[in-house]
Amino acid sequence: MTIADIAGSADLAARLAALLATVPDPEIPVVSVVDLGIVRSIETAGAPRVTITPTYTGCPATLAIEASIRACLDDAGLGAVEIRTELYPPWTTDMISDAGREKLSAYGIAPPPKDAASRTLRAFEVVLCPRCNSANTLEISRFGSTPCKALWQCGDCAEPFDKFKCH
Repeated sequence: MTIADIAGSADLAARLAALLATVPDPEIPVVSVVDLGIVRSIETAGAPRVTITPTYTGCPATLAIEASIRACLDDAGLGAVEIRTELYPPWTTDMISDAGREKLSAYGIAPPPKDAASRTLRAFEVVLCPRCNSANTLEISRFGSTPCKALWQCGDCAEPFDKFKCH
């Protein structure tokens, strides 16, 4: 069976979704590109296409993400699936799935709260330490290990941790 035989079918859409859920984010390997909401859409009507949106317009991992998706699709015999990058509408932290938020926290990164993108960027919010769950936390630096994260520290366990910036 070729991709042309299953193009437009629910089977192809489900297969693509399952494959993409296995592609890790290159900067945070415990979450997939689906968990982070980088995969914007999967289209199977006509020419099959996966649309992605990077977390930041200038995200340095965008090319690595696209290459990982391409390799995954090629390995599955789906080389004819187009990968399109769209910057508009921009990605927001509201696109991170519930499973993605849980995985980020388990990995030691404080995930943004749901609906954070609808509030101001510097709104006062409680940030829980992903290590001990304490609310006694403080932003140390607006700049973290990657452009999409800020550096925070817990006042109770004294551990530093990254927090995903809300936008």
